[in-house]
Amino acid sequence: MRTVIQRVTHASVSIDSKVKSEINKGLLILVGIEESDTFEDINWLSNKITQLRIFDDENGIMNLSVKDIDGEILAISQFTLHAKTKKGNRPSYQQAAKPEISIPLYEKFVEQLRKDLGKEIQTGEFGALMKVALENDGPVTIIIDTKNKA
Repeated sequence: MRTVIQRVTHASVSIDSKVKSEINKGLLILVGIEESDTFEDINWLSNKITQLRIFDDENGIMNLSVKDIDGEILAISQFTLHAKTKKGNRPSYQQAAKPEISIPLYEKFVEQLRKDLGKEIQTGEFGALMKVALENDGPVTIIIDTKNKA
């Protein structure tokens, strides 16, 4: 699984010009799933994200997690995170998992985030054309790939 995590002051996702989900201070997570991803990847990644210390403490040092600040999470599936651009100018998405694999893994990932954070997780809609709006705080953007755990 590959994620792009952005610390935000506000984020929302709209479908057909209607806001489906929105959050205030917290994390916007774009999630890409590939064929070889497993439920073990989900547990490791969810724990890593909810414990990631990228929010400022009282001294202005990034020392607090989204859990510590009682922040929110908006998780959006994004198969384009697995784009391969080595050949030509049109990205290849063959590494991205097909819906029959990625949908259950994405849903399990959201469920695990909910357990680890202890509150509801906002989401987009799998496979829909979505408009994502955000105000990146910092900016702080972190990429985590479960294939690079070491």
